[in-house]
Amino acid sequence: MFVELSHLLNSDLDKPEQGKLTLICDIKTDGSFLVHHFLSFYLRAGCKVCFVALVQSFSHYSIVAQKLGVNLTTAKEQGQLVFLEGLKSSVHVLLADGQKLEQKNPLQFLSDASSDLKVLYDFVQDSIGPSSTNTWKCPVLVVDDVSVLLSLGVNTVHLLDFLHYCRATICSRLKGNMVVLVHGSEDSEDEENELLVNYLRHHSSLILQVEGLATGFCKEIHGQLKITWKGSCQLKGEKDVVNDYQYKIHDKTVTFFARGTSAAVL
Repeated sequence: MFVELSHLLNSDLDKPEQGKLTLICDIKTDGSFLVHHFLSFYLRAGCKVCFVALVQSFSHYSIVAQKLGVNLTTAKEQGQLVFLEGLKSSVHVLLADGQKLEQKNPLQFLSDASSDLKVLYDFVQDSIGPSSTNTWKCPVLVVDDVSVLLSLGVNTVHLLDFLHYCRATICSRLKGNMVVLVHGSEDSEDEENELLVNYLRHHSSLILQVEGLATGFCKEIHGQLKITWKGSCQLKGEKDVVNDYQYKIHDKTVTFFARGTSAAVL
């Protein structure tokens, strides 16, 4: 995990917050470094984690996690981490060409555009249900990244239903957490992705929006991060709290600073 980011988010390894949906939204840049942060944070905090990885292989996440002081292979062997390698699973489904799969595949809905995501929800529920979290702290679902499912032709309504049931089960009933990465877009013509982003923004407790620099590439500043703590719906008049930062990614950490305070612009 990135210690500096944990301080900005007021995160506590000993007492991680519960019942929260965290949205990572990246626009014209790569926000995956935040996924690596939350994955390593929750594993180090002793939580049971189900990671639905739709973008990279296990070896990729494992290499990055080792730099952050976490061994994903050990976490899997100990039953703390359940890892769904979406790249392999989707290939198995798409190459099956209508043939019956030998075993239940959590992404088998990709073979039928009209199918819902119940099989994926069942996988998540079995991975972090009450019986599987006895020796761990609160359950956590991490999805990287949910926009991929739209690109693969998943029905938007079915995807929103999946997220709704995951939120109801994990955040509300089990008092766990969800971390979801989605690609934001300034193109209003992508109505399905915009609907997805708006749904996640509405239901999130914490939003981390990552954007590239409007001026283009800079060696000392890699992007901008807007952190939004959503005001409680139960407390009328409570406003969102927003903080803006710029950041630079290093090999094993990330540094954050207020806008305009980098050595590159002073």
